[in-house]
Amino acid sequence: MSRLFRLFAFLSGFCYIVASPEVCTNSLIPGAKGDQGDYGEQGEDGKLGKNGPPGLAGVPGEPGLKGEVGPSGKMGPIGEKGDKGAKGFDGPVGIKGQAGATCDCGRYRKVVGQLDENLGKLRNNVKFVKNVVLGLKETEDRYYLLVKEPKKFREASMNCKLRGGALAMPKTNNINRLMADYISQAGLTRVYVGVQAQSKGTDGIGSYIYADSTPLREFAVWSQEEQLYSTSSPATNVSCVELLNTGTWNKVECETPLFFICEFPKSRRRGRGGAAASALQ
Repeated sequence: MSRLFRLFAFLSGFCYIVASPEVCTNSLIPGAKGDQGDYGEQGEDGKLGKNGPPGLAGVPGEPGLKGEVGPSGKMGPIGEKGDKGAKGFDGPVGIKGQAGATCDCGRYRKVVGQLDENLGKLRNNVKFVKNVVLGLKETEDRYYLLVKEPKKFREASMNCKLRGGALAMPKTNNINRLMADYISQAGLTRVYVGVQAQSKGTDGIGSYIYADSTPLREFAVWSQEEQLYSTSSPATNVSCVELLNTGTWNKVECETPLFFICEFPKSRRRGRGGAAASALQ
């Protein structure tokens, strides 16, 4: 640096001496390259740049060791039944069995014949009990029992329930005719049946229903004297119904003591004898 300064001062003096008073110029010649400077301190980290494109897939690694068997899962739903498979081959013939004892067929036939005879007698006895002793009438699905104990309508209904049945409900013409003939054969003129008036509705009109709360619908055999219709309002003191031996219905006061007919369903579990036994009680 000192050499450069001296050269500059010399050139300035020389120019002042030799130059004319009008013009003076200076020319600077670059010096030699200096020595390399010291390295500066490391700067702070710059901002993180964007992710570059993914590299190529690496070589697959070696397969790992086989893991242990996991716990059993829940059982899945049962699948549909498959088609029937083909018939298999016949198995080998079995060993021949020992000869059986000689059968005394005549003796067994005689025993079976005696059992059939006893069974027929038992059927006749059961029929006698139902028709004569109990006086039952029956259809395909029900028994009917005439109870010769005069009771009020409510008491008669309760009596049938205690026997395991209900007041008989003539819902068809055939059943109504069977019950009417039942009354005639017993030498009676009228009995209670399971028909009564229900409470009046919001429109102020009452109607008659069966003991199981079902409506009369299309079937009803009112006598001409009563002149009752399904839309008529039954009187409170004659809100029960009696069946005459002629097959017609009449309204009657519920406090009137009358005989009555109970009905019992033929249950598979109890059998035919079970209903008859209940009717006896």
